[in-house]
Amino acid sequence: MKRIKGPNKARAKGVLRDVAVPLATSIFIGLVAGLGAVFFHFLLRLGSQILWSTPEELLELPILFRVAIPAIAGLFAGIIIYKWAPELKGPGVPHVMKALALKGGRIRHRVTILKALVTSTLISSGASVGREGPIVQIGASIGSTISGLLSLTPEKRRLAVACGAAAGMAATFQAPIAGTMFAVEILLFDLEVSSLSNIVISAVIGTVVARQILGVRATIHPVNFALISHWELLIYLVLGLLAGMASLFLIWCLFKTPHLFEKVPGPGWLKPCLGGILVGVLGLILPQVLGVGYNEILKALNGKVLISAAIILFLAKIFATSICIGSGMSGGIFAPSLFIGAMLGTIIGTLSVEFLPISGINPAYYALVGMGAVVSGTTLAPMTAVLTIFELTYTYQVILPLMVACIPSLLLVRLFHGYSVYETKLRMEGIHLVRGHEINRLRDMKVSDFMSPIFESIRVDTPFLELLNILEKSNYPHFPVLDKEGRLVGIVTIRDVKRYLIHKEECSPDLKTEDIMTKEPVVIREDDNLEKAFNLFAERGFSFLPVVSSKDPKRIVGILKETDFLNAYHERLVKERIFSRLPSIHILE
Repeated sequence: MKRIKGPNKARAKGVLRDVAVPLATSIFIGLVAGLGAVFFHFLLRLGSQILWSTPEELLELPILFRVAIPAIAGLFAGIIIYKWAPELKGPGVPHVMKALALKGGRIRHRVTILKALVTSTLISSGASVGREGPIVQIGASIGSTISGLLSLTPEKRRLAVACGAAAGMAATFQAPIAGTMFAVEILLFDLEVSSLSNIVISAVIGTVVARQILGVRATIHPVNFALISHWELLIYLVLGLLAGMASLFLIWCLFKTPHLFEKVPGPGWLKPCLGGILVGVLGLILPQVLGVGYNEILKALNGKVLISAAIILFLAKIFATSICIGSGMSGGIFAPSLFIGAMLGTIIGTLSVEFLPISGINPAYYALVGMGAVVSGTTLAPMTAVLTIFELTYTYQVILPLMVACIPSLLLVRLFHGYSVYETKLRMEGIHLVRGHEINRLRDMKVSDFMSPIFESIRVDTPFLELLNILEKSNYPHFPVLDKEGRLVGIVTIRDVKRYLIHKEECSPDLKTEDIMTKEPVVIREDDNLEKAFNLFAERGFSFLPVVSSKDPKRIVGILKETDFLNAYHERLVKERIFSRLPSIHILE
């Protein structure tokens, strides 16, 4: 038989393009991002050796030095941030989310070096920030740079950024599963299943690189967790609720503090210096809150923190982190969330030992679960929180208490605030993300361009039986109700009619539409944008909105259906995706 070479050759090219090349790219990104995490680790170690590595060593320094060191570091960071790279300011993760949603995953190349240099200097000097957020930004920047060198499409660039972020996070904790979930749960909401393998590979490679160079080591040495009694799950539930409250308080402090610094006269690049002074003064009293705080977390996990100290450190860490982030420093909030959760868990665990008749309760176990619960509340990423703690312990028994605590924490923040600490940062900048997409693109889309000017209406004095006949014959499930002058006075839907149908025989013959309609309906103006429509659809659960004239709020000019709105948004995304694939000139920054 004659061999058919054409299809086989095409299939081979397809496998090479769709499998081999993405696989090799993911491996390379994981390798470089892992090296970036190691480089950042060495910078932190070097800075600690130059300045101080433990609170005990800090106490040996003169008082002036203990305040001057974080102040000078803040000044150094402020100059670099405000003069060369404003995106270094803050946790780092929101900037990656912003780049993925608005810039197709493009992150400036200078971020990799400057973020590592600035954040390592701040942490080494005692700034109360974490290293996980910066390493995510560093890894994401590496992924963006590599994708630019390979001229990848915007979709593959976004995946490369997520791979770099996952690899950086995984290398930091030596936890590949947690690193993968961080990228999926926080950065890429609309990830295709086929792309998940690329992120997993990058996270595993990043972890392997870190272990080969730094050795197999845990960021936080865990306790041997055990669930003493199933009655303890009720205590973990209470811990989760309190963790949600703590997360809300932390988020509130983090984003109220910048307003206080804005009122202080002087240039912006001086504000981190002021924050360094305040943190240095706080460190004179409580040096334990300076830096990342892993030493104190380790003490809590070994049951060596008294309840009185835990209460003080719990509050002090929130204020110290808020001062650092609020003043404009660079650093993450993941590690401070772990610290705060450990102290909260210690408090609850100690109280349980004192007042509950359950023998064998260990406050260290509650410190461990509290860490995950606060992370879940601040990031609104419960699976990331659960898997991070699980990979620190590799104890299956910790999963159930973690889930019992993390979910209430998440729900409480969702209920009373609605956004993670990262989303809140972006909303303060006027950027609204929904499932990883930026809805500000809806601002230049007018309601008048997408509404339906043809609609059926009902007169306010229409009898109920006649209304039923209209509903039966019409394809519309909802109707604007107009008065004799044609002005909008209400809305009537099948839902409004349903409750009267049950007792149709008992209805008065004088029953009219005005008796059952929804009065004072929520409307949208024809000159409003689709962002406002989105907020109304999302918050109120409407299926349509009456559109009124911009000159007369009682004159209806059309209706905007939720389906038409969604079609308009999806069409906009498709157009942007098509045009983004056209050849373009890439300028290296």
